[in-house]
Amino acid sequence: MCCLESGLDMFHASMCGPAGTLNTLLTLTNYNSTRHLSFLPGKQLTFLNRSSPKNPIAPGPAQQLLGRRSPLQPTASRAPHRSLLRLGAPASLFSAMEMRSMALICLLCCLFHDSAAISTGTSDGMERWGYAKTRPRNQLPRSSTLSSISVIFLSEDGGSGVGRGNFLEIGPLDVNLKPRNWTWLHQADLIFVDNPVGVGYSYAEDRSAVATTDSQAAMDVTEVLKVLARELPTLQDSPLFLVGESYGGKLAAMIGNSVLRAIHAGTLKLTLGGIVLGDSWISSEDFSLSYAQLLHDVSRLIDNAVADANKMAESVKNKIAVGQFAEAQKIWTDLLDFIDSKTDSVAIEFSAVGSFQNIYNFMLDTGMNPVLARSPLLTRTQLMVQNNQSSGSAPTIDGIMNGIIKQKLKIIPKTVVWKEATLEVYEALANDFMKPAIKEASYQMSVNVTVYNGQLDVICPTIGVEAWVNKLKWVGLKSFLSQSRQPLHYCDSDKYCSKAIKAYVRSHSNLRFYWILGAGHMVPVDQPYAAFRMIGSVTKSLGK
Repeated sequence: MCCLESGLDMFHASMCGPAGTLNTLLTLTNYNSTRHLSFLPGKQLTFLNRSSPKNPIAPGPAQQLLGRRSPLQPTASRAPHRSLLRLGAPASLFSAMEMRSMALICLLCCLFHDSAAISTGTSDGMERWGYAKTRPRNQLPRSSTLSSISVIFLSEDGGSGVGRGNFLEIGPLDVNLKPRNWTWLHQADLIFVDNPVGVGYSYAEDRSAVATTDSQAAMDVTEVLKVLARELPTLQDSPLFLVGESYGGKLAAMIGNSVLRAIHAGTLKLTLGGIVLGDSWISSEDFSLSYAQLLHDVSRLIDNAVADANKMAESVKNKIAVGQFAEAQKIWTDLLDFIDSKTDSVAIEFSAVGSFQNIYNFMLDTGMNPVLARSPLLTRTQLMVQNNQSSGSAPTIDGIMNGIIKQKLKIIPKTVVWKEATLEVYEALANDFMKPAIKEASYQMSVNVTVYNGQLDVICPTIGVEAWVNKLKWVGLKSFLSQSRQPLHYCDSDKYCSKAIKAYVRSHSNLRFYWILGAGHMVPVDQPYAAFRMIGSVTKSLGK
């Protein structure tokens, strides 16, 4: 699926791959002169959303989803433009700025003209879209032009970036389809990825095409970037930042590794501006060893349970040491169950597939997380209730992705249901889930690396993050660790001012570490302005 989205436009182009192929979704968003682009494995669609930064459009049925053409040529030589999905938006909405951003849509369609494996479009042939193959039975969509700064955002837990990352965290609209105050789209183009294949709208018609290793998932994204770099010369000159949170952070490190090797080999022409690892699942060993200490120190874990929790964590460490990662995962899951029983359920949530647990925030109890309440993540009790009902009240993100968004995209097969996570994908990566990625993170040290973590996170606790950062194979590590931290107040805007310290940052050479106060596992949700300013600093954007 391809989606171009902006303060003025949101465009999703959905393409169908041949039987037996893997289908991926891409989203591109443009805000003013910047565009937001997102990829994800799945069928592509065409969808636009319009909201001006100065005069946001209310998400009414006639104005919320708007698609239209973009000029490829300067104004003087422009051909007439027509709408992709005209839903009754008033003519006054079309400004000169919007016409500039509309060029992205037409260019996108033109890119797919003759080279996609399967393409489709309007009857007049002016709009076409399709997939580019990344490996056998695997196709990813190609997309349109980008501006000076681009950010690829990989959502947590190998989930849907196009859904969760976009609507729940940093995209221009929230789950109520209302404008988000501190969208990262003000700072850079955004590329959301539903990765690995099988999450979000993405699917594999042949199950053998589902990625079974982190490296495979990383290579899929790298191959898409190769296609984009060839088709979009501007991408070659624009700094590209890889941002990942949780398991998406681990994938970001893997993708960064793959991208750097491709750049050095001369097979990929682009500039990697940096890697940003947020509450990232880099070292399951260090995290497991941190749980008991953290939860006891904050009075969530009773003292007589600490020894047993540490014993289980040591077992996780031992299994990882001998390469028995699937066994390590089972023990790790048992460890979380044990913590759940000894902490009166400290924000333990289970996915809709009933297999993944996420200790989001040690200040919350199960059912208190406002974000998870809007996502497919459910408590064990809720899962049992839902599984015994023929129909139920789907979480808000499920509702919009399988409702209004899917309806407006039109080209998603009826049999494809948007899923934030699936048991199939989770089990396919069982042998890689617990593998550390410290080596891959170390390899990134030739570019700018930013690590950020929420103070209240448990699943990827800050003390565990500090532990794996101390293991980086980097010549500047000792000097970095000797630096003091700088407090960040963020009282420098007429829109936001807080006298309280919102974060700390330590930096040396090309490594930065942000400690985000008052945030759990999803920093952009808990501390949106701090996250907004952080990404602006990382990308050197002047967005406000």
